[in-house]
Amino acid sequence: MQIVRAIRRVVRAVVPPALFLGLTAYFGWNALQGDHGLKAYHQQLKLMDQAIQAQKDADDEQAVWKRRITSLNERALDADMLDERSRAMLNLARTGDTVIPYGPHEKLY
Repeated sequence: MQIVRAIRRVVRAVVPPALFLGLTAYFGWNALQGDHGLKAYHQQLKLMDQAIQAQKDADDEQAVWKRRITSLNERALDADMLDERSRAMLNLARTGDTVIPYGPHEKLY
């Protein structure tokens, strides 16, 4: 009987602190390594920074395209400059134009 009492006393003295330490270790590990822990939080912050940067890049690109589209408005185009540029790109000339030939390695601009 005394052995049983000694075993019970030891179990009562060891089990609650061991259980408490086990729960503390479990919750501590999850607070650092778990799905909602500190590492996951820092990864989410990095992803958020990348998403914000991607949003800024997309906004900048959208502003560039809006500016380009706005400049395509017929009131924004100068007819003479458009005619000159299109003829230069298509390598065409009018009947009254003076044409100066360039060598194969010489560039106008």
